[in-house]
Amino acid sequence: MSTRRDFLMQGGLAAAVLGAANACKTASAPPVTAPSPQPPAALANSVDASAKDLMMTALNAAKMAGAAYADARIGRYQNNFVITREQQIVQVVDTNSIGCGVRALVDGTWGFAATRTLTTDAVAGAAREAVAIAKASRIARDRAVELAPVVAYPDVSYKSSFTIDPWSVPVEQKADLLLKANAESLKIANVKYVFSAMYFVKEERNFASTEGSVISQTIVRSWLPMQITAVSSDFSDFQNRGNTVQPAGRGYEYILAQDVVGNAGKWAEEAAAKLKAKPVEVGKYDLVLHPSHLFLTIHESIAHPTELDRALGYEANYAGTSFVAPPEKFLGTFKYGPEFMNVQGDRSQEGGCATIGWDDEGVKPEDFLIIRNGIVNDYQTTREQANWLRWWYEKQGRPVRSHGCSNADSWSSVQFQRMPNVSLLPGDKDLVWDDLIAATDRGIAIVGDGSFSIDQQRFNAQFGGQTFHEIKGGKIVGVLKDVAYQIRTPDFWNSLDMIGGKRSYEMGASFFDGKGQPGQVNAVSHGCVPARFRGVNVINTGRKA
Repeated sequence: MSTRRDFLMQGGLAAAVLGAANACKTASAPPVTAPSPQPPAALANSVDASAKDLMMTALNAAKMAGAAYADARIGRYQNNFVITREQQIVQVVDTNSIGCGVRALVDGTWGFAATRTLTTDAVAGAAREAVAIAKASRIARDRAVELAPVVAYPDVSYKSSFTIDPWSVPVEQKADLLLKANAESLKIANVKYVFSAMYFVKEERNFASTEGSVISQTIVRSWLPMQITAVSSDFSDFQNRGNTVQPAGRGYEYILAQDVVGNAGKWAEEAAAKLKAKPVEVGKYDLVLHPSHLFLTIHESIAHPTELDRALGYEANYAGTSFVAPPEKFLGTFKYGPEFMNVQGDRSQEGGCATIGWDDEGVKPEDFLIIRNGIVNDYQTTREQANWLRWWYEKQGRPVRSHGCSNADSWSSVQFQRMPNVSLLPGDKDLVWDDLIAATDRGIAIVGDGSFSIDQQRFNAQFGGQTFHEIKGGKIVGVLKDVAYQIRTPDFWNSLDMIGGKRSYEMGASFFDGKGQPGQVNAVSHGCVPARFRGVNVINTGRKA
């Protein structure tokens, strides 16, 4: 079983973020009315001249050395942490990395090399090394790489959805906000410990390819993780409330909009209430899952198994392979869920953590349905992978093109297939959270994501949460604890019988999602609506043998 590799196991949040700070997922953005494309902001002649010159030097060196295709990426990647506990500032960290990575295709085989020295000699040397590696790797090639067509975008740029650059905000201001929120939490009876942090990422990406694209992008992401711990008076129990603010592809304005000082007391009360909560009785329940919880279930049981490299067995690191394989037996036939279930892959939702103008192969991403009317309809692809599904796209009368899912987490990392935003689309009826509660006779409502465990095929899983609410006769009648539910992925999604409408749509996110060997991390959002699942098996995690 694969346990939560995203660094957020219950009780380990502080250590996770501290560990990330010393080297470097999951926490919900404000509701949006519906997933909607955000076209990249293209600006003519916007790429920095010196970066462009260096990338052109690298591309020319790769071609001269024998590459049929090459791309170069010059990037600056910055991280900022401010970490607090109770009334102490624990750590402040800034990281800054800049360099150039070159990828070369020779005789259908990839090679990659990188350098932190940004001179013409160094980038040309990296390009020649990439070609040499490609030539040496041909002996192990199983099939020749064939790239799907791409449109060239010369001299364009993109800026993600932020208005306040977090690097423009003094560290004193960030720390003050966190310490005030901590203080409000500690006012609540039985609350003894509070961890809070701010984490920001800024990526300044430049891309050029031998096919004519020259692209510049600035991406900012923000997150405010917080974990509040309440301890019973006799020290026999403790309960946490965490994952209160989801990461987002926005700036410091997003942090301010969360009103963490105003909400800290409420979150602390939720932690304290769990001390007196009734332990859940094991059995089958109807589950009403809030978007702040359901996004993680989507991430693990839909998004990961529909990565095409996992489905074909080319990737198994961190998350295993996939039961949605082989594609020939699933595409157009496998019933993942009910007819009203539609799951979209995109990199266009405003504020999404995977939202971007162009991917790391110069592809402008498109919105695509992974699940259409409950049936498997597509996989996540790159330029190389799109051709693996040529038979399917031609059968559907669709062009063979990448969905724009290529990503590298650094200039020094080779780009490969990474998850886009993967979202459960709203239903046709204008239903909200309270409507699903009112329609449920006996069930449990779950808010917030917790720990989980899932097998290497993404087929059998178990999920916890943050707060659990008993439903009787269409009303919430009390608080439960020690709740987790078990699923077989197809059975679970086919038990879905109600979903919310556009008004109830929210995004949750994974800030550090791992994949690959050597490992890379990327950020991804999952939009969804409240949803009800019938007859799901619930266990008591606090019960001792």
